[in-house]
Amino acid sequence: MNSAQPALVLPVSQERLAHLDRASASGAEGGRFESCISHKLAMAKINPVRILSALREGGSIASRLDSYESRQAQLDLMELIIRAFNDDALAAAEAGTGVGKSFAYLLPALHFALETDERIVISTATITLQQQLFEKDIPLVVSSLSKDGSLGKDGSIGKKVKAVLVKGRGNYLCRRRMEDAVREPDLDAEERDELERIVQWAEICKTGGRSELSFTPSEGLWSRICSEADLCMGKSCPWKERCFVLALRREAAAARIIVVNHHLLFADLAARREGAGYDNAVVLPPYNRVIIDEAHTIETAATSFFSGEFSKAGVFRQLGRLYRKRRASRRGLLVRLCSLLPSGESSLDSAVAALEAIRTAMEELEAPALELCGMEGMFRLSPYRSNDALEAALFPCFRELRRCILAFCEMVRGLMTELPEQEQDDASIWELNSALRRFDSIAAICAAFPEYRERPNEVLWIERRRAANGDPWAAFSQTPVELAQTLKESLFASHKTVVCVSATLTVNNDFNYWASRSGLGLVQDRPVYTGCFPSPFPYSSAVLLAAPADAPLPDDSGYQEFVNQSVGSLAAAAGGSALILFTSYQSLRGAWLAALPVLQSLGIRCLKQGDDDRSRLLKTFLEDQSSVLFATDSFWEGVDAPGDTLRLVILCRLPFRSPSDPVFEARREMLEQRGGNPFMELSLPEAVMKFKQGFGRLMRRSSDRGVVAVLDGRLIKKRYGALFLQSLPETMTSFTEFSGVLRDMESFLYPGAV
Repeated sequence: MNSAQPALVLPVSQERLAHLDRASASGAEGGRFESCISHKLAMAKINPVRILSALREGGSIASRLDSYESRQAQLDLMELIIRAFNDDALAAAEAGTGVGKSFAYLLPALHFALETDERIVISTATITLQQQLFEKDIPLVVSSLSKDGSLGKDGSIGKKVKAVLVKGRGNYLCRRRMEDAVREPDLDAEERDELERIVQWAEICKTGGRSELSFTPSEGLWSRICSEADLCMGKSCPWKERCFVLALRREAAAARIIVVNHHLLFADLAARREGAGYDNAVVLPPYNRVIIDEAHTIETAATSFFSGEFSKAGVFRQLGRLYRKRRASRRGLLVRLCSLLPSGESSLDSAVAALEAIRTAMEELEAPALELCGMEGMFRLSPYRSNDALEAALFPCFRELRRCILAFCEMVRGLMTELPEQEQDDASIWELNSALRRFDSIAAICAAFPEYRERPNEVLWIERRRAANGDPWAAFSQTPVELAQTLKESLFASHKTVVCVSATLTVNNDFNYWASRSGLGLVQDRPVYTGCFPSPFPYSSAVLLAAPADAPLPDDSGYQEFVNQSVGSLAAAAGGSALILFTSYQSLRGAWLAALPVLQSLGIRCLKQGDDDRSRLLKTFLEDQSSVLFATDSFWEGVDAPGDTLRLVILCRLPFRSPSDPVFEARREMLEQRGGNPFMELSLPEAVMKFKQGFGRLMRRSSDRGVVAVLDGRLIKKRYGALFLQSLPETMTSFTEFSGVLRDMESFLYPGAV
């Protein structure tokens, strides 16, 4: 494995991007990057010397932190970011755990905002990091600026460098919709009780954000009372003077630091790219500088944002909003609309008949769709393969559902033109327009499926899922195959500075894979600075990387049995305090069942993903230091368990994406059509980056100590296993038979007892 290398940062063209880190590792261009900075301080917008001093020993931030140690990697990272701001450049930085990347970008960002009065957007992937930045890190940095005189005498975060945390509209209460729900007669008793508590809370809360509530409301109720863009009445709303979202927008307009999540950032970028422009307020106020933390997730986040999906449950839910009948009582948005029309009852009967046609068409689509999913539970339409039987069975159903939806929407919009002018701003009409737009989106997906051969840049697939009662249902999805060009145009080419930081952006110190997927690799004629900033943690003495030499390959018949036995033995030897990561739930369940009696007999609590929601499960794990958590995909990152809470991480299998994943399969197929090597260009680098995320769960503080065990024989038996190893920091190793690994682990964890 590579030992830690000093950071090297150079401006690179597109041609040099793929080779930058090889030069970095060899030191071919001069070692430390300070030597290659050529711009003059007098021309800089912010002064590096002044900013860097805050994090040096005795500096304004360093002096405010207990047991602070100056970290050269953090200072190097900060200098890269300062240069990106001063040079209107793009930057990508891999900063290992413990470097302190938040302070490294917050100090330059806040100084830049102070000096230039420009607005800077900071985007994160997780709510946890958003909250930490806004509630802890930004106030600390601002207080340090006050101490060194940057803010003047007042030192107030709200005056010279105002910061605002902005979440998606769905996180905030809409007073108009809440009042409409209060008048709704068919809420059940539990929902009625929750609503009464929310009404009382709305009078005393600060932001109207759901996170302020002392309880978690049901999703069904919250979806009926939260703010939604296509339901907003704007200036026509009777509650506009007390609107939580408008108040937040005013706060954001006055702010110079705006903290958002990736989904909200992409919502804003998409609207601007589609015609709203970059100089106007859209989802966010206008901005030219962006910092993206947890940047390894931006392709996944963008893909999620630009995807569409519908299902029978969702369609029927919309139908229920429009019309429902209980005994002799008829309710819903259609009933309200028709009550405002001269034609009244006859119009309602016609609309209900059109509505029922949608219901029937949806039912008729569901049956053949579920049959196509078969045992695999998934069916993807490939533009490179035709299927006459599929087209004959399924496509007429898609076309019929689309026809029924469009006919219904046309009828209802026609009825709305008959509304008296004074009724056109009725709240129910806004709700009705929202429902129609959602039906338009479903109709567009229905149109895409029969056109799959003409849509090679889209992934179209059907997935069988199960309801809580076990009944199957089909989800119909549409998503882009690639978003690199979109991200290049909307993010990197359209902003003066974009800084991307993460603990995992490289494969063997090479940014090329992430840059090609994120769109940065497509940028030309602009300075692009990159750098790797190694963790200051003592991996070489504090971490044992173990891989049994007798571990079978995953395709071998005895592999799962080996995992089942090994997991229990390793966790027992460690005394619990283990995170066991899988790539499939089936494998997880088998190992959990096998290990449960062994670990329970030792008083070790066994937690399993799926037994509770993620946040509560993680909280339980963190509070019980001897517990063991069996988990899959979402726990490979975002788990912060310092100290004795986590002494052992077991990676049961190298995290190659399942070949049945429809989006991944489509990307592989596209690479093959271009003459590329899908394994080397996609599967392997993606797996290495996720492997680094899993490995990174162990060391969260410099004092942490523990073992990472890999139970996949490919790590040491396949040639490409070396790439996984070379992408990790230098550690102690144990690559022997399982019995030897067990002894080495016990000696490492309990040196005085052996």
